[in-house]
Amino acid sequence: MGNARRRVLAPVLALALLAALSGCGRLAGLVGANAAADPGPLEKNTLNVSVVPALDSAGFFVALQEGLFARQGLTINYTPATSSDTVIDEQVAGKLDITGGNYVSYIQHYVNDHQPLEIVAEGSLMQEGTQALYTMPHSRIKTLPEIRGHVLGINAPGNINYLLAASVLTENGIPLSAVRFTAKPIPFPQMGQELASGKIAAAALPEPFATEVQQKYGAVPLADLNQGATQSFPIQGYVVTRSWARENPDTLRAFLTALTQGQEIADTSRAAVEKAMESLAGPVNGQVPPVVGAVMALNNYPISIDPVRLQRVADVMLQFGLLSKRFTIGSMLASG
Repeated sequence: MGNARRRVLAPVLALALLAALSGCGRLAGLVGANAAADPGPLEKNTLNVSVVPALDSAGFFVALQEGLFARQGLTINYTPATSSDTVIDEQVAGKLDITGGNYVSYIQHYVNDHQPLEIVAEGSLMQEGTQALYTMPHSRIKTLPEIRGHVLGINAPGNINYLLAASVLTENGIPLSAVRFTAKPIPFPQMGQELASGKIAAAALPEPFATEVQQKYGAVPLADLNQGATQSFPIQGYVVTRSWARENPDTLRAFLTALTQGQEIADTSRAAVEKAMESLAGPVNGQVPPVVGAVMALNNYPISIDPVRLQRVADVMLQFGLLSKRFTIGSMLASG
């Protein structure tokens, strides 16, 4: 597919891509036999959207930078999601229309707080190099077993960052009791400084923060988190409340059309991802410098919802005590 093709996807392709979302009943209904017909008027033209300012959101950022939402008649007010708990609570309160973040937090809010959240699109699948454990080059920790007894920095207790690290440690024969996870959250932008100063012995980092820490502080990878039970693991998805979905079906269709186009571009054009991430307004919004963008590892950006794939998240959460009993992810997907 040529560059021009990637940048301007025909409406027919967009509908075909949305039709591929057969794993989600609501989306199947949105693009059924009458999908080619003109959609109804949008219930809302301006959306407040908050997503994680990282590479997991690349499909959204590409759609934003390429003007794909605008082509659907949507104006997007984007804000970075810096705290999952805060963002989800604001969404349930009606302050945010759509959010994009890690599945672990959404599932926890759905199960523990009974918040009526609905996954409407997948965002990212972890790939080699996109999430890893890092140490400093002078560290005495040269192999993963040597992390025993040391402090491992994570950005929040009991979240996706913890889950990925816990899974890899366990599969390599290292009991979680042998490692001290930081109890106090360490924001990813501050993780490198904590690592370089010796306050933590190792850090669990996603891209682009991992590349930034390597370039700025000379950090070195200790273990890739894309292995074993978490290989090609679903990291991020896009979510609405059930009431919002019912009240805004045409707006949701328009958003998903643009997002799916952005996902397809992100999955096939590294240049488009780099351009989108580099064009964001400042690091707090996810902007990366070209020197980072040129070498950062990229995720996969799916264009369909796969319930079997997403069930893996809930099952690994149960394995490591983030859920008290088995949870069926299908209850967070539209039934059509």
